[in-house]
Amino acid sequence: MDEPLHPLFVHLPLALASLMPLIAGGLLLAWHKGWLPKRAFAIAILLQIFLVGGGLAARYTGEEDEERVEAVVGDDPIHAHEEAADYFVIAAGATLLFLLLGGVLKGGAAKGLALVGTLGTLGVLAAGIRVGHLGGEIVYQHGGAGAWKAGSAPPARGHGEHDD
Repeated sequence: MDEPLHPLFVHLPLALASLMPLIAGGLLLAWHKGWLPKRAFAIAILLQIFLVGGGLAARYTGEEDEERVEAVVGDDPIHAHEEAADYFVIAAGATLLFLLLGGVLKGGAAKGLALVGTLGTLGVLAAGIRVGHLGGEIVYQHGGAGAWKAGSAPPARGHGEHDD
């Protein structure tokens, strides 16, 4: 396929990162007030799992497209975006851990861990804004989409080997 895969996968985790502070916060409040049972918090956990999985898929497809885009925009913008993506996925995974612990443990610590996870969704949102901004710069300021213009061929996949 001569189309970039990365753009197909980045939107789900970024959209979920935008929604998760509201969803997790609302579910935690409903749990705390007794409006919903604790098990309703599983919705936040499930959505965070999708966020982490989507982030990993976006990270993988970004690596697949990297060489071709790097030939157009250079290494620095790609490297900055890649580091931000790593931080996003790590932050999303750590947040998932706290949400999960809050959801499965019993006692007073459960709500405290769920609260930490819910606050973590704000950090994931900030990381998502950063990684999305840097990705947008690659496409719109540095011309990264030009790597797929008609007539532009992908670089050879020789992993560092050069023709002499």
